Amino acid sequence: ALPVLAGTPVEAIGVDLVRGGPVPGLPGKTVVAGVVSGRDVWRTSTERALAALAAVRADRVVVGTSCSLLHVPYDVDAEPDLDPALRARLAFAEQKVAEVVALARTGFDGVVSAGPSVALTGPVVLEERAPYEVRAAAQAAHLRLPVLPTTTIGSFPQTGELRAARAAVVAGTLSEDDYERRVEAEIERVVRVQERLGLDVLVHGEPERNDMVQYFAEHLDGFAVTRNGWVQSYGSRCTRPPILHGDVSRPEPITVRWAAYAQSLTDKPVKGMLTGPVTITAWSFVRDDLPLRDVVFQVADAVREEVRDLEAAGVSIIQVDEPALRELLPLRRAAQADYLEWAVAAYRRATSGVADRTQIHTHLCYSDAGEILAAIDGLDADVTTIESARSGARILGAVGTFGRGLGPGVYDIHSPRVPGPDEVEDLLRRTLAALPAERVWVNPDCGLKTRTYEQVEASLANVVEATRRLRAELQA
Repeated sequence: ALPVLAGTPVEAIGVDLVRGGPVPGLPGKTVVAGVVSGRDVWRTSTERALAALAAVRADRVVVGTSCSLLHVPYDVDAEPDLDPALRARLAFAEQKVAEVVALARTGFDGVVSAGPSVALTGPVVLEERAPYEVRAAAQAAHLRLPVLPTTTIGSFPQTGELRAARAAVVAGTLSEDDYERRVEAEIERVVRVQERLGLDVLVHGEPERNDMVQYFAEHLDGFAVTRNGWVQSYGSRCTRPPILHGDVSRPEPITVRWAAYAQSLTDKPVKGMLTGPVTITAWSFVRDDLPLRDVVFQVADAVREEVRDLEAAGVSIIQVDEPALRELLPLRRAAQADYLEWAVAAYRRATSGVADRTQIHTHLCYSDAGEILAAIDGLDADVTTIESARSGARILGAVGTFGRGLGPGVYDIHSPRVPGPDEVEDLLRRTLAALPAERVWVNPDCGLKTRTYEQVEASLANVVEATRRLRAELQA
């Protein structure tokens, strides 16, 4: 693109010199050299930045950031809780602007190369479970689920009372014991609602979690969380990404207590709910001194320990979500195969250490499934649930060749509208036209955290009713 832009009448061209390569000669142009990263929270290496600036060939060079600072927090000085040693390594938006000014005042002629980058280490190895047919038989005998089993994706509504209790614990006005009793009460409520509605595989509702990534970051070594590090996610939605700054490990079980408590309340299977290693990494600010692949595998090892502890606690279905699988896909096609290879390997590393009768689920959303179809298949999950209510035909056409369990979403959870049973039945009939009934699961598109209980109960009641109608036909 740069040679094309060089021939246009534009006066200045901004380039990303953090991720991009050397800039060719651009006579007559001003180059805005993005040597301060707008994608991460780390202080800029002065040596590398000056080397990149010295290599630019243009009439005039202006120091800048690699992209907008929209997606980094505002100011490190607003984070008094961070470890001082970590804080010294960080640069948020205000600090990055100061770095730009400092580099511009330094002067950068004749600086030599900053040296080679860190090389990837070791081959990717896919960890194997037994063939799916063997696992499916063991799971069918153990779980004894009906045809078209109904379930949800994981989260249930986070009420105002629950959020207030969590804030009170952080503020020190509510004891940890009192908070945990409230979480247990909410879990029991979620279980009883699902039993009353007639769902087949239950969830505990995740009332203890503020966020599907931050919650795990708070319990893993190698992560830090901020108090005021909000950034825009999309539209009016904001998030506080954790900072992955060191080697990742799991000092103790994270979710086992809550999953085991939920399972103790019912004879129906309750899913253990975990976030996958790629998603935890993708939705964090990641250390820049190791290859991304190596970081993801560290997270995978921590998730693997949690999976094994859930199984040991009697949890027979464990869902490890990877909604961000596609988000880290490189733009350059030449690099995509390598990424997908190690991303799939990391997931399998996290989930392969269980018995055949333990059923592994995964959930994918915000993704174009067709583009990464082979990778989704390579995850080797026993059941894959996908966001598809608004694009069912296209999704079914892409994943219809899967040989394992599949749960295309039957209603859109992003809308407050309650789907009628006839509407759900119609979507299920389309699914059954593309897939054999023994492979089909029935579930919403995504988690129910942002909906109200009134909306959730009405919607799920209609989902169960539509499923019962079709079961009666299939068993007639």
